[in-house]
Amino acid sequence: MQAEAAREHRFGCVALIGRPNVGKSTLLNAMLGTHLSIVTRKPQTTRHRILGVLSRPDAQIAFIDTPGLHRDGGRALNRQLNRVARQAPADADVLLHVIDAPQWHDEDEAIWQMLAPLRKPVLLVVNKVDRLADKTRLLAFAAETTRTRAYAGVHFLCARRGDGVAMLLDEIAQLLPPGEAAFAADEFTDRSERFLAAELVREQLMVQLGDELPYACAVEVERFEDTPKLSRIGAVIWVEREGQKGIVIGAGGAQLKKIGSAARRAMERLFERRVHLELWVRVRESWSDDAAALKQFGYSD
Repeated sequence: MQAEAAREHRFGCVALIGRPNVGKSTLLNAMLGTHLSIVTRKPQTTRHRILGVLSRPDAQIAFIDTPGLHRDGGRALNRQLNRVARQAPADADVLLHVIDAPQWHDEDEAIWQMLAPLRKPVLLVVNKVDRLADKTRLLAFAAETTRTRAYAGVHFLCARRGDGVAMLLDEIAQLLPPGEAAFAADEFTDRSERFLAAELVREQLMVQLGDELPYACAVEVERFEDTPKLSRIGAVIWVEREGQKGIVIGAGGAQLKKIGSAARRAMERLFERRVHLELWVRVRESWSDDAAALKQFGYSD
């Protein structure tokens, strides 16, 4: 009977929660073994609720990646990101509270206070341990952090290198409720390729432009024509001011060409076929504080 229970298949949702830039999207990609959620060095890279599915012999895990919870709620976009992040824990069976090693910020405490009343298993995931020279500090940090906070477990890892990810996945699978798989074995997300294409363009905007254009851009795919061997994609990069348009295009269009080439290569790796990508840059004043624009660009509940 015990052996039969051990083989029981499990299914559930797992939400990744944390303040901005602690590595939630990097961790999601490491757990899935694919580049689903875009990653840059900038906080608030993730703007949408991203579902990633991992199928194992013993369990199917539906991960929910969320924007980083933050206190800056000035613009409509910031308020929307916080709403998305706060909704995810209620929909999950297991919660991963991701933090930097070994730091505990006021925002981390606020997140714990939000998660604790839900009465769900919460695993504390201490990420970026590779940056810490003295690893002995981790045990003392974990002991102090969990002394008054009832985490179901603590994991130290480096998501960027994949260190510690396998052990985390094993514990997650054990915490999930029994259930049959809800997704086909070859599905890894519920997001469309159209959505993923827009995200990969936005990723390159943030990677290529550095501090010049941190958040004032959105990407809208206007055309997605698909064949088994080739996808023709046309996308608009929306900025908030005319000066930003010049930054994205660059001298003689060189910057836009560089962004497009890198995004196209990323799409071809993910979609496993050739991609023809065309990009345009347009201006919509103060779109990040415009409810109608947010809805148009896909930022809605």
